[in-house]
Formats: sequence, structure tokens, C-alpha cells
Amino acid sequence: MKRRKFLRTAGLATAITPFAYKGISINPVTNTSILAKLGALGSFTDKIMVFIELNGGNDGLNTLIPTDQYSNLSIHRPQVLIPENQVLSLSGISGTGLHPAMTELKQLFDNGMVSVVQNVGYPDQNYSHFRSADIWASAADSDESLDTGWLGRMLEIEHPGYPTGYPNPDTPDPLAINLGSVSPLSFMGSGFPMGISIGNPEDVYNLINDFVEPAPNTPYGDELTYIRKVMQYTKVYFDVIKDAASIGQNLSSLYPAEGVNRLADQLSIVARLINGGLSTSVYQVSINGFDTHSAQVEMGDHTQGAHANLLGMISEAIFAFMDDINLMGKSDKVCGMTFSEFGRTIGSNLSFGTDHGAAAPLFVFGKGVNPGIIGNNPIIPQNLNISADVDMQHDFRSVYASVIQDWFGLGTGTEVLNDSFPILPIFKGVSGTKESPGRNAFEVGNFPNPVHTTSTIQFTIPAAQITLTLLDAQGRAIRTIAEGNYPAGAHKVTFERNGLPAGNYYYLLKVNGLGVTRKLLIL
Repeated sequence: MKRRKFLRTAGLATAITPFAYKGISINPVTNTSILAKLGALGSFTDKIMVFIELNGGNDGLNTLIPTDQYSNLSIHRPQVLIPENQVLSLSGISGTGLHPAMTELKQLFDNGMVSVVQNVGYPDQNYSHFRSADIWASAADSDESLDTGWLGRMLEIEHPGYPTGYPNPDTPDPLAINLGSVSPLSFMGSGFPMGISIGNPEDVYNLINDFVEPAPNTPYGDELTYIRKVMQYTKVYFDVIKDAASIGQNLSSLYPAEGVNRLADQLSIVARLINGGLSTSVYQVSINGFDTHSAQVEMGDHTQGAHANLLGMISEAIFAFMDDINLMGKSDKVCGMTFSEFGRTIGSNLSFGTDHGAAAPLFVFGKGVNPGIIGNNPIIPQNLNISADVDMQHDFRSVYASVIQDWFGLGTGTEVLNDSFPILPIFKGVSGTKESPGRNAFEVGNFPNPVHTTSTIQFTIPAAQITLTLLDAQGRAIRTIAEGNYPAGAHKVTFERNGLPAGNYYYLLKVNGLGVTRKLLIL
């Protein structure tokens, strides 16, 4: 293989490890990553988001337990259900509690540092791990395949010239970092993976000492040695990561010993790089093991077992990380979010586990969140088949849209997500209410669409102050269609074209500050 082709392939795969720090191998070949572009947003928003992927499909009903449905849960999941008297109660919340292994996350919740979004999923659930993970990463519909990731598209919109001219004095640092040896689909732009990938924690500590694992004595090893020399010569992002890893320190004493909690090891690296001065805006970490078809719990004690161990790691790791961030004085700037490709079935199986399901809760944590629970507990019927799912209440793309608009401040996310999705009141200071209506609660739509001369916009709302605004294709407000105090119920408003040129438009309905956006095509 020609060295140039090998270099290009290796760069796209993000599989090589030219240097390392604390077990996390750092790959500067991918400095042209599109997630890197998200990091560039740090120069605009000064905000950081840490995504935690729970690989395998987390059992939401044993994570955030709807105790108001306990009698029916006990019918359908006797092999795994947590004893009701062991469920952790949450301050100010009735009928819902946490798995007993999540004591630290309960403390964060009680202290106003956690927002939970109930029953997150997508329509027409695909139960394949790989396909569903791709749907979450690309923000695609279940019947479409996209080669780009939602973060990648967002960054290309913000930085259309990237990677030409990067790094530069305004954006000298990696723009995003994934702690994993393969660049995730969510980072992909139209041409390149845009994030730097880091392989495992020991490698990052090795970076401080300039340690490089010897290449194998093979033709592949010769090419790998050559690539390493090229990368270390160019040092595009090598030095800034090394400096941050060397200068930054973990201030919290709450992290477990290295090697005990693999998620905590990763988050401690993220915290150290943040404290070392990197302006990177997005980090992604992951933890495996959530495909709990069997042995999810111990036969004699459902509070123990594989799932309890995983949830305990998550709780402990997030708590230590947020303590670290707080001690740095950066708690206003850093938030994190868990996600998993799907949930598990309502019913347990005979192997003391659960099978592939649909919706599950999602946790967003940090000082910048509106604390509480968005949405309602799933309704567990008395009679159901063994493969029945938790119904989706919130589309995962509403969470993404909320991150784009309310955390990074980059508009409604319609262009990034290829559609409009309700903005959820996850973050402080931007959404009007703590509680969010359920999926499609406003029933917003218009007919006809496409529009030739007029169209009727319909919506159902509680009694509220509303504004209805027409936006152009770039999301700029160009006309107020309606505004005022509206009583509860269904309403119709007539939209008049009035000479607007043909093209793609959107209309934004804000109900007590909560926005819902829909497409409108004029022919």
C-alpha cells in the first residue's frame, strides 16, 4: 500500500496511536475531524458538553423506576425488578426513584444538578445495536441512512471552510475529543471525521513522558512508524494536548483508584484536559456492557449484579467529575449527558435479564440544567406481551435540538437535524418552563403544505402567551404571523403568502417561551 493512501485511510479510521496519555491514545491524524469543528464553537459559546454513551441499550425501567406503576411492573418483570423499599427517592418528586446503586446521582439530583428527560427514543424503533446506534449518531429517521453525524453537520454550518486554515490563533486547540480509538459517526462531516480520538486511559499518561508503543516488526509496522514520525513532525495538535495533560490536574479526591471504574478514568482525563486550558467544546466517552439479556441482576438480590455495577460506575464517575469541575470554578460552563441506542423491554425474561426495547430516560447534568424530570412516567399496563416496549414520549432529536439552541446558542437546529423538533426545557435561562408537554402535545401543523397563496396553521395549547413567527431558510425571523394571549384549546391562524418568493421556510410557535418549529414550503 502506498504511504499516502495508508495515511489517508488510517486518518479516517482513527485507529493508530502515535502517542498516549493515561491509557488513552491520541491520534493527531484526525485533527481535521468535524467534531473538531464543534470544539471551535468554544470560541463562540465558551460552553463544554460531555456525551456519555451507554453501549448496549440501558434498562431504563430499572434505572429511573416508576414506583407509581410498581404493581404492574411486578407482574411483568419479576426476575429483575428492584424491591420498592430499595428505590432511592428523589427530592420533590413522588412516584419516581433511582436504582439503589446511584446514590451519588441522587445527591446531584437533590442538589438541583440533574435534568431527566423521560422516555427518549425515535419512531419505528430498530432493534439492531449497530443500526440504532447509527440512527442516534446521525439523527436520521429509522428508514434512512446518513453518512454524516449530527455534530458534524452542525460544525460544517458554523465553519464551512474547515479544515482549511485550522488551527489558527482564534482556534488553536482540538475542537472536539472522543475517548475511543475509532471516530464515531456523530463526528462525521461531509469529508472527514472531525474529532481527535483517544484510545485508552494509560496512553494519555504515557504522552506526558513521550512514550510511544513500539510498532510491530512487519510491513504494517514500518508504515505505522513512518506515520508516527510525520505526525510528530507536524505536531498539529500534539503539543497543545500534551501541555494540557501535563499542566491540568484533577482537583477532586472523589475519583476511585485508576482501573477500578473505567468511566471515571475517562472523565478524569476530560476534567484534566479542561483544567489544562483546552478550549475543546465537546467530549465523548463511553461505557460498555448494557446488553443485559441475561444475568442483569443476581438471582437472590436484584439490587446487585451486572446492571447495578454499571449504574454504580456511572453515578460515581459523574459525581467525581462534577466535583472536579466545581473545584475548577467551571461549573457554569460544563454539562454532560448520557445516551444509549435503545432501552429494554417492559417484561423480564427467564434468564434474569431484559431484551432489546425502545424508549428510556436520558440524564443531563450540570449547574446549567433546569433540575427535575421532563415528561411523565411510562404507563405500564396490566396485560402486555413479553416483547412490549416503553412508548416514546420525546424524540431524541428534541434533546439534540435543545443542546444546539439552548446550550451552544446556535439556533433551533432545524438545518442540522433536517427537520424541526420541540425544544425541551433542559437548560436554565433559555426555556420558559420546568415541565415540558408530552410528545406532539401542541399538535402543530398546517394545511395545505406546500403553500401557493394561503395556509391554515393549527395548534392545540394550554392557556398561554404565544408568538407565531415566520423564519427564512437560515432561521431568521421575517414576519410575525400571530401573537397574544390565547385560551386553552385548539386554534387556527391563517398564513398569507403576500408575495413571498418560492422556497423553504419555517414557522416557530412559542408557547410560554417553549418553541416548536415546523417546515413550510412555498411554491
